[in-house]
Amino acid sequence: MKHRLIVFLAGMIFFSCSNEEAQTGLQFSDRGREVPAFNSDSAYSYIEAQVNFGPRVPNTYGHVETRKYLEAKFREFAGPRMVFAQEFTSPGYSGDDLRMANIIAAFNPTAADRIVLFAHWDTRPRADMDTVRTADYILGADDGGSGVGVLVELARIFSENPPPIGVDIVLFDGEDYGVQGDLANYFLGSRYWTQNPPVEGYAPRFGILLDMVGASDALFPKEEYSINAAPNLMDEIWSIAGEKGFGDRFLNEVGSGVLDDHYIVNQYTEIPTINIINHTRGEDGNIVFGEYWHTHRDNMSIIGKETLQQVGEVLLELIYNRI
Repeated sequence: MKHRLIVFLAGMIFFSCSNEEAQTGLQFSDRGREVPAFNSDSAYSYIEAQVNFGPRVPNTYGHVETRKYLEAKFREFAGPRMVFAQEFTSPGYSGDDLRMANIIAAFNPTAADRIVLFAHWDTRPRADMDTVRTADYILGADDGGSGVGVLVELARIFSENPPPIGVDIVLFDGEDYGVQGDLANYFLGSRYWTQNPPVEGYAPRFGILLDMVGASDALFPKEEYSINAAPNLMDEIWSIAGEKGFGDRFLNEVGSGVLDDHYIVNQYTEIPTINIINHTRGEDGNIVFGEYWHTHRDNMSIIGKETLQQVGEVLLELIYNRI
C-alpha cells in the first residue's frame, strides 16, 4: 500500500494558491470548446451495480464488494497508478472498529490547475425515517449511489476525452453512519480526508459535492452553505442549467443549509466547496427531503435517468467549456 501511495502522489502535481488566485479560479466564461456527451444509461448502470451489492454499510459484505468494484472501475478509467484508497478506522456504536476507505482517483494528473469532485459511497445503517424495519440497513440508491454513479460516468468520459484541467474524484466513506443528534459520527470520511490530507498543500480551484442527485422528482435549489462558500461557482452552475432548459430542476432560489461533506471540507480546508443536493426549503425555513429519504423506499424505483442526464450535462459543460 505504501508503494502504491508513493506512485500515486509522484504522478500528480499539486499547488498552493493565494487568495487572489483562488478568486480568479472562480471566474468563468464560455471557451467555445467541444463538450463530450453524458450517458445517463451508463450512470444508471453504475448505480444499479452498487445497489446489487446490497447496503454499503462499513464492515458488511456490500461495503467490501462495492469498494472492490469502484476501485476496479477507477483503475480502468484513470489507470492503475492513479487510484488510491485512503484507509482509516473509527469506533462503531457496537464497540467494533469500522473499517473504511475514501476512494480517490486522479485524471490529467500532471496538470497543476485542478478541481475536485466529491460524493459519498456508504449507505445508512438504519431506516430511521421509515415506519417498518427501522433498524435495518437501506439500499441507498439515491442517498449515496446516485452521486457515485454520476462520478463514475464522468470518470469514463475523462478517460476517453481528457479534461482541460486536472480533475480529482474523492468518494467519501462513513458519511451517513451517525444517529440523529450525534453529529460527530456523520461525515467520517470527509473529516478524515480533511484532517489527514494525502497530499500536503493540495489546493484545487474548487470542489463540488453530489448528494442525492438521481431521484426522478429531484429539485436542486441553491444550498445555503454553498452560496456562502463559492457564490460565483453556484451562479455559474445554475446559469448553465438555465441555458440548457433545466431551470425547473435547478431552481434559482435559496434553499436550506444542509450539513453534509461539503460543510466539513469548507470548515477544515481552504477549498471552496459547494453541494448539489435534492431538497426543498419548508415554509418554516427547515430542510425538506424526499419522502424516500432514510427509508427502504430509497431503491432503484426512484432513480430517474432524466435527472442524471441533466446533472451530468451541467457538470460537463462547466468542466470542459467554462473553466
